[in-house]
Amino acid sequence: MKPLLQIQNLTVSFPAQAPVLKGISLDIAPGEILALTGESGSGKSMTALAVMGLLPDRATVTGKITLGDTVLSEQTEKQLCQIRGQHVGLIFQEPMTALNPLQTIGQQVAETLRVHENLPRRMAEIRAADVLTRVGLPPDRVPLGRYPHELSGGQRQRVVIAMAVALRPKLLIADEPTTALDVTTQAQILDLLVELTREFGMGLLMITHDLAVVAQMADRIAVMRHGEILETAPTAQLFAQTRHPYTRALLTAAGHQADLHDIPDQAPLLRVENVSCDYPMPRPHPFAPKPKFRAVKDVSLTINKGERVGLVGESGCGKSTLTRAILGLTPVAQGRITLEGAPVFTHGHANPQTRRKIQVVFQDPYSSFNPRHRVSRLISEPFHLLPDPPRGAQRDQAIAEALTAVGLMPSDADKYIHAFSGGQRQRIAIARALIIRPELIVFDEAVSALDVQVRAQILDLMADLSRSYGLTYLFISHDLSVVRSITDRVLVMRAGEIVEHGPTEQIFDAPQHGYTRSLINAAPTLPEIPA
Repeated sequence: MKPLLQIQNLTVSFPAQAPVLKGISLDIAPGEILALTGESGSGKSMTALAVMGLLPDRATVTGKITLGDTVLSEQTEKQLCQIRGQHVGLIFQEPMTALNPLQTIGQQVAETLRVHENLPRRMAEIRAADVLTRVGLPPDRVPLGRYPHELSGGQRQRVVIAMAVALRPKLLIADEPTTALDVTTQAQILDLLVELTREFGMGLLMITHDLAVVAQMADRIAVMRHGEILETAPTAQLFAQTRHPYTRALLTAAGHQADLHDIPDQAPLLRVENVSCDYPMPRPHPFAPKPKFRAVKDVSLTINKGERVGLVGESGCGKSTLTRAILGLTPVAQGRITLEGAPVFTHGHANPQTRRKIQVVFQDPYSSFNPRHRVSRLISEPFHLLPDPPRGAQRDQAIAEALTAVGLMPSDADKYIHAFSGGQRQRIAIARALIIRPELIVFDEAVSALDVQVRAQILDLMADLSRSYGLTYLFISHDLSVVRSITDRVLVMRAGEIVEHGPTEQIFDAPQHGYTRSLINAAPTLPEIPA
């Protein structure tokens, strides 16, 4: 069978830099799913941009890219504009940045149809409704007049998929389409992509850093590193007969288990007692009382000193609201939160005495740092919480100790944040959280955007810090395999309530609640790998 997409000896380079892609060759047949996997910076997304003709003007490209009988690498920008959307669709990693916040979802899907097929507005809206229904967003449940901010993460991703497949393109490129989604939504999106590929006979190029995600869906897997294709094989063969050492290293990192030390029984550190949190809703009419949505419903939990606790649940279950309440950022409607017996809230405001004892590490470290400041200033920001912050040599010593604790060099203090990789930025975020020696650190999806090898390094770092500092943390994640490897106890949250809690192994091996079982069943797993 003639390949649908054929990439031959593709090289992409930029002035005064080593080549980003080094003579790579790939092909995809109609109806085939090819997974392109590898660590961050390996050239996966650059390959997708080259196929789409979206490389920067400074890029020097050699080689040949053919879609059917069309040589994409020889097309003008005007010709490529006709090909994009109509013959090649692209699904981005973050749907909120790919969607226009000022247009309704119906308008955005219809725009694709109107631009390429010159349909009348009404006809385009009818077709848009059909496509949205096909991806699981029927207008009777999700009206076409909704804006992106009114949808959940999974629903927004479905809108992006609808835009990409509206014209039934020959090739669909999905660039990390499920990285930010919870396990149940991720499973639904992956099933939808497979179904659309088989039904429309499209070729699907699935770009991901997580081999477990594509283990059950891809026909073939290509492993990429430093701009080169190291290994390509049918999925079953790749897992059964891994040839390249780097591929085996990826598989090992994907199933990595952190070495957690045993902790003795300790006194309670954090207590959440019958806590509920409300959000105001729009008034149905000007004179109506303002309704409230209860995001957290009568939640109680305890975290002991030195304990490592996981909090899991799908998007919208209330994890973030509960976290903000623990951090003193969201007031509670009822109940009480205390840290070492002191209230987190006093007189409706965050208590500064407890605030300095809790720190947080966010999902995206780059967006949580000011790029204009050097690392020394960035990681010393929590000093403003102290009544007598260190100055001069003491401050420099504290910065050096924090950087050394997370595996970086004291000399890194003089650099800017853009000079570091994603894993190094996350280490700097952890250093910032550690620098005032807090009692509790909240990790909010702290490793979900990292590739498997960097993720394994960060998990080992957390285990080392737990051993060295007696670190207590609340680890929030939608990746159940990570939660299993880095926690002693797990809380399962659904619709604002804790539906199950217990020791980590007990929750994963013998879940009692049906919702917990559905989460575990939806989580992607790696096949058994021969020794």
